[in-house]
Amino acid sequence: MSLIPSFFGGPRSNVFDPFSVDIWDPFKDFPFPSSSALSLPRETSAFVNTRIDWKETPEAHVLKADIPGLNKEEVKVEVEDDRVLRISGERKIEKEDKNDMWHRVERSSGKFLRSFRLPENAKMDQIKAAMENGVLTVTVPKAEVKKSDVKAIEISG
Repeated sequence: MSLIPSFFGGPRSNVFDPFSVDIWDPFKDFPFPSSSALSLPRETSAFVNTRIDWKETPEAHVLKADIPGLNKEEVKVEVEDDRVLRISGERKIEKEDKNDMWHRVERSSGKFLRSFRLPENAKMDQIKAAMENGVLTVTVPKAEVKKSDVKAIEISG
């Protein structure tokens, strides 16, 4: 038993393990479902919230996603008619053997889906995707912006 009260949850299951703290839910006594009930399991949260960088160069839009542990067959890159780029995939849960004793499960698993509306200058028919060392790179070439011709109008009178 700890001499210092815990303001962030119940007692620790192991005093020497800082990661064994029970998380305090400030909404647990409210009539609506608790925030912990709505959230995804901890072991999947990091993978489901796959981070993607999007940069624009003079030639293309480049999206990069960190997807460690997946191969290209487990990831889908799709384009919908209304200029929406969808990146999705799934990491399966490792098969368990009843004789195995797990001490910690920190690697994430589960599905992810990210969607991006591409700008008007994107060449939808020339999108390319490549996967290398757990990083998915999607390149969307840009159409050349045609400068409008300025025509001088003569003023009569």
